[in-house]
Amino acid sequence: MDMNIQIKKISIAIALALVAFGLMYAFFTIEQSFMVAIIVLLVTLWTNEGLPLAVVSLLPIVLFPATGVLTTKETTINYANPIIYLFLGGFLIAIAVEKTGLHKWIANKMLGLFPSSTRGIIFALIITSGLLSSVLSNTTTTLLLLPIALFLTDNIKLKMRFALGIAYGASIGGILTPIGTPPNLILMGIMNEYGMEAIPFAQWMWMVAPLVFTMFIVVGFVLGLGLKDVHIDTDLGDAPLDLNQKKVLVVLFGLIALLLVNAPIKPYYNGLGLSEPGILLGAGLILFAPPFSLLDWMKDKENIPYRIMFLFGAGFAIAAAFTKTGLASEIASHLVTFSSMPIILFLLIIAVMVTFTTEITSNTALISIMLPILYEVAQKTGINATLIMMVATVCASYAFMLPIATPPNAIAMSSGAVTVKTMATYGFIFNIIGILVILLVANTIWINVL
Repeated sequence: MDMNIQIKKISIAIALALVAFGLMYAFFTIEQSFMVAIIVLLVTLWTNEGLPLAVVSLLPIVLFPATGVLTTKETTINYANPIIYLFLGGFLIAIAVEKTGLHKWIANKMLGLFPSSTRGIIFALIITSGLLSSVLSNTTTTLLLLPIALFLTDNIKLKMRFALGIAYGASIGGILTPIGTPPNLILMGIMNEYGMEAIPFAQWMWMVAPLVFTMFIVVGFVLGLGLKDVHIDTDLGDAPLDLNQKKVLVVLFGLIALLLVNAPIKPYYNGLGLSEPGILLGAGLILFAPPFSLLDWMKDKENIPYRIMFLFGAGFAIAAAFTKTGLASEIASHLVTFSSMPIILFLLIIAVMVTFTTEITSNTALISIMLPILYEVAQKTGINATLIMMVATVCASYAFMLPIATPPNAIAMSSGAVTVKTMATYGFIFNIIGILVILLVANTIWINVL
């Protein structure tokens, strides 16, 4: 990049951060104002690419302690979050899949089940990703599918849309069951803690199914725009599996079986209780050892996207800063003043706030803070607590703009096929559509059954 252009981009980011600090300091504490200014700086640099992604992602370790937002220890511990090791394990498996050429065999089998047109493949990837994410974590699903999809074509335009389709499909489908994504589990836990009537598994599914499948169609249609004349060669050959490919396939099938058996189905089955990050990392590490011996650290470590691991760390650090400074709680507490509005407008405020706040912080951390506050709002105002908590929970998973918003977004970025600007453009559209569809479903279906 030309140095003058880089200086201009960095200067714009600093200027926006200073403006944000000034605006925030009129209403909030100095630590809260510094935190917002730093977030504005990071998001701007991620978006305009004024500095490399990894460099920007490491800035919280310098800036949060320097401004008193978090200590160095409180910041750096987020760069060792378990989700990072889940990602590392999944990517080691992806490297083995690519190295052995197994992705071509799997892709050929997948394409035999779905229409082979470009749009057909996009819909197939979105739906497959979404349905798998309803029982597996969306992070795991994205890690398993992305390497396969990216080798279907050399067309960078298609790679980008395939990557986004898988990431967005995973986030959309994750809400289909109560176990599909962490915010869902947090909602169920908090409802139990407050003595609220639990939503039965089957009822949850039919309540959210219209939302999920509507979003599948919308995202597939939008990502398929402009591809009418783009063709893809789906003939990847039908050669028999060699020994190394069979070894990877054994690990993959074993991994999926273990993840399925490990997944709890409350209240009927508690699962094995094993750590999902531990399962993924173990599956990745076993590929270095006999009898597999498929990966070589000296050769294959170059393919591990460490920059995305730093990006995860930055996202978790921002979430910790939101909690430590009390900003998320303070903003949410102002919701009480809006509770006298018509319910549809109140739900709109909740949906917009949660959806766009989730873009810059962990959805798990945000929903853990928001749900107790929304419950108190409901108790004070007589609003249906389950309804507003359900809307907030779903919106926490429907953040599509930035790589730090959800693990699937970050993994899509790691492919190299997606830029932050592209993700933000598509993501903003899907954020708005998602909010509108959630409000429609909440106001027509949920309000009558909850």
